[in-house]
Amino acid sequence: MKKYLFALSLVAIACKSTTTTVTETASKAEVSVEKVASASSVEKNLSFLASDKLNGREAGTEGINTASSYIENIFKKNGVKPYFETYHDTLTNFDKPTYNVVGMVEGNDPQLKNEFVVIGAHYDHIGTAKAVEGDEIANGANDNASGTSAVIEFAKYFGTHKTNKRSLLFVLFSAEEKGLLGSEHLAEKLKSQDFNLYTMINFEMIGVPMQREELTYLTGYKESNMAEKMNAYAGKNIVGFLPKAGEYNLFKRSDNYPFYEAFKVPAQTICTFDFENYPYYHHVDDEISEMDFEHMAKVINEMIPVLEKISNAPTKEIKMNTL
Repeated sequence: MKKYLFALSLVAIACKSTTTTVTETASKAEVSVEKVASASSVEKNLSFLASDKLNGREAGTEGINTASSYIENIFKKNGVKPYFETYHDTLTNFDKPTYNVVGMVEGNDPQLKNEFVVIGAHYDHIGTAKAVEGDEIANGANDNASGTSAVIEFAKYFGTHKTNKRSLLFVLFSAEEKGLLGSEHLAEKLKSQDFNLYTMINFEMIGVPMQREELTYLTGYKESNMAEKMNAYAGKNIVGFLPKAGEYNLFKRSDNYPFYEAFKVPAQTICTFDFENYPYYHHVDDEISEMDFEHMAKVINEMIPVLEKISNAPTKEIKMNTL
C-alpha cells in the first residue's frame, strides 16, 4: 500500500479499533482445514524474497528480477503454466524494464474454465530507505514478501491438485510502490483482450496477526458481498471489517483497484496490517525476523478452501453491492 500509510500507522497505534463480526454469514460448525502450507515452507520463500541479496526488490532493478526468476521456477515445478508466451508481462507504463509474473492453472470444467479468478500480490518494494545502524536496505518482508509468499503457496496447491473448475491466474505485480503500475498495466491489457474476469483477490501485508476476532480483514468491505461469501465458504468468520480501512480508503490503495476500475467486478484485498500491529511500514526494520510464519501459514491454509469454493461455485456468487 502506498507510502502515506507509514505516517498514519504511527498515529493509529495509539488508538485501537475493532473489526465487525459477520456472525450471520458463517456456519457455527467450523470447516476442517487441511494444513497444506507449512510455516517452514512459507519461511523459506519469504526469507529468500526479503533477503539482503535482493536489495529491496525495487522495480527495474536486478533484485526484483532475481525474485521473478525464483517465482517462475516454483511455478514451473508445480504445474503452473505461463498465461502469456512466457511468465513475463512487461510493463509499458514504467520507464525501466520490469515485469509482472503471470501464471495460470486452467479450470477443469469445460464451461467454467472460460471464467477467471485472479489471485495476486505485489512482489516489488522500495529498495532502500533511511539508514538505521548502517542498514539502508528496505527488505519488505511484510510489504509484500508476505503476500507474495501466500500467492506462491496458492499456486503450488492448485498447480498440483487441479481442483479448480474456473481458471486461476496467479499474478505477482511489479511497480505497485510506483503507483499501482503493474496491476494497472495488466488490468487494462486483459480488458482489451476480452478477459472473462469473475473476481480478483489480492493479498497484502499478512505477515503479523491482528489482536481481533477475525483472522484477516477485507478492503472495500461494503463494496461487495465478498466477505460474506468467504466467511460462508470457510464456515466461520475469517474475514472482517476494519473501520480504518474504510477511513483511509484502502480499497483504492492496492493492486485490486485497477481490476475493479477496468472490469467493475468484485476486486478486493485481504490484509492483516491494522495500523496497530506493525510499526515498520517502509522501514529498514521490515525484516524476516519480524514475521510470524505460523500466522501466515494459518491465513494461507484457511484461504485455500475458500479460493477453491470461489473457483468451483456453479454461478458467480460474489457480486457487487447495489445501493
